[in-house]
Amino acid sequence: MRNLMILAAETANEATVVNELEQTLLRAFVLIIMFGLGAGLTPKDFTLALRRPWGLVIGWITQFGIMPLTAYVLIVTVLLPFSSTEGILLVALGALIMGSVPAGTTSNLFTYFSKGNLALSVTMTVNSTLWAFVMTPAVLFIYSNFLGLDESLSVEFGELALVIFGLIVPVGLGMLVRRLSANVGAVLELIGGVFGLIFIPFLIIIWVPRNWELLMTTEWPTYVVAIGMGLVGITVAYYLAKLIRVHPMNARTISLETGINNGPLAIAVIVAVYIDNPGVDQILLVPALYSLFIVLISTGVTFVFRRANLAAEQKIPNLL
Repeated sequence: MRNLMILAAETANEATVVNELEQTLLRAFVLIIMFGLGAGLTPKDFTLALRRPWGLVIGWITQFGIMPLTAYVLIVTVLLPFSSTEGILLVALGALIMGSVPAGTTSNLFTYFSKGNLALSVTMTVNSTLWAFVMTPAVLFIYSNFLGLDESLSVEFGELALVIFGLIVPVGLGMLVRRLSANVGAVLELIGGVFGLIFIPFLIIIWVPRNWELLMTTEWPTYVVAIGMGLVGITVAYYLAKLIRVHPMNARTISLETGINNGPLAIAVIVAVYIDNPGVDQILLVPALYSLFIVLISTGVTFVFRRANLAAEQKIPNLL
């Protein structure tokens, strides 16, 4: 394993996935996005959600059940058997982290354009974000043990929980600001949404040109994992929701909430926890690729969802 770490360090010297300036900017992005997410919520939102909790329950199961499992299955069936990259366990760790973080605010935008239940989407995003304090370290601990990661790649439950807790504190602060001033809260919500939208262009403009050679030399199994996580998550969650006969509008919402994970949060967690690891760039590879491709995937899914027969849907009772 020591040789793997040295090789990963040499690779990092050739192409840095995220440099120090970008690390600082990413942390700022995440804090602003999370703050804006909280600023868009009031206690009434949670009250309404608790009156009809099935959407939150289903979302919790799909978010922390389907996505981590999807990441693990892709790792053991595609990444490990078919990749010849020496530092492949580092890439696998990044994939696990990407699959274990909560939903991102981008899901709210695509839910809106997909004619989904926007109120449910926002509430599910916050619900999974708050649960991430416990569930992300828990599922990472379980699946990292399944992969047999050694001490150099082990996930410290307490350390990771503390990092995530620090990243979701802005959600509570945003709610407090919204309670004190609805107008200021609305502005902050808009700012957070804008930052969530420009995160992907930021990656494309800053990250892609400098790491073009890395992208060209990255093996196809890594791309399959990065792209497959979103595709499988969206598809499985949608048909699971259809199977239990939730309203079509809510099925679209649950699907997008499940498959669109918080890429900026995953990257921020990796930077915070593994910054001293010489293979941190390898760990960041799948989250960076996932963040790039999930927008393209979600755009395609949105075009499909927008063809829904809304007139027929009006006759179906909505229980969520």
